[in-house]
Amino acid sequence: MFEFTWPWIFLLAPLPWLLRRWLPVADSGEAALNVSFLPELEALAGRRARANLSAWQQQLPLALIWLLLLLAAARPEWVGEPLPLAASGRDLMVAVDVSGSMEQRDMQWQGQDVDRLSLVKHLFSDFIEQRRGDRVGLILFGSQAYLQAPLTFDRHTVRTWLDEAVIGIAGKNTAIGDAIGLAVKRLRQRPANSRILVLITDGANTAGAIEPLTATRLAAEQGVKIYTIGIGADPDAGLLSMFGLNPGSDLDEPTLKAIASQTGGQYFRARDADELEMIKASLDQLEPVAQQATQARPALALYCWPLAGALLLSLLLVARELWPNIQRLKPLWRRRQA
Repeated sequence: MFEFTWPWIFLLAPLPWLLRRWLPVADSGEAALNVSFLPELEALAGRRARANLSAWQQQLPLALIWLLLLLAAARPEWVGEPLPLAASGRDLMVAVDVSGSMEQRDMQWQGQDVDRLSLVKHLFSDFIEQRRGDRVGLILFGSQAYLQAPLTFDRHTVRTWLDEAVIGIAGKNTAIGDAIGLAVKRLRQRPANSRILVLITDGANTAGAIEPLTATRLAAEQGVKIYTIGIGADPDAGLLSMFGLNPGSDLDEPTLKAIASQTGGQYFRARDADELEMIKASLDQLEPVAQQATQARPALALYCWPLAGALLLSLLLVARELWPNIQRLKPLWRRRQA
């Protein structure tokens, strides 16, 4: 279908004639000469005086150029039939605990002891990078929750923000409820069947303005599905337990299970790198959810054709003016060659 992007441009069509009518005639300051023997001069010059042409004949090429320019400015397009665009994916928010307890070095990565946050970075950086087609956001929470990266298709930037996260940057305590509330605030404007939160923590809620289960009820009302991951070694695992230290004793598994259950998600327990790797693989199996259907109409721009026509016609008018002078110079050029 043929249409114009800016059809109102044609309202400018009478502008040259209005200006000609309203503006005063330019005065060159030179005296006019009335030649009574103009036909004889025309015969001698071998050309016809333009003054003998009627007004509409003189103005027709200029009017045509003006209309062609208006036609190009109105942006003519040939628009095809609407074509559906397949849009799939999820709105996935990842909330990572950066409280003081995440510096506990009870995890291993490639044979080396690492703290809990470092292991999360190693595995979930790749998880974020592989979320092709998903909008991904990042929340870091400690004593308070902060939106580090809003929902975006730029997965590389979100991964960079996670890699640069520092333990204690949001405080030493753990505000799980605030993290859920912030995620709900960011996800509620997205399609209801694509709102997902992955919450990674190693402790219990010890800070914040909202209780985790209160925030969970709000998430359930807004259709946000929460997958909770409890990270940390078993309370009786490792050398630390021999000294009366329980690395995983602060983990509030009942609350994390309730959060996942009430929102239709799932709770995962990550005691080591292998289990966290399996959790990441399980999350990779989440099926993309179709989002709002979109349509696109292919458009072929046609403004170049009237623009080229105006340019060509302008060049022809210039050539018409120069041609008599070129003809008169030909004998002089021939005599110089001789």
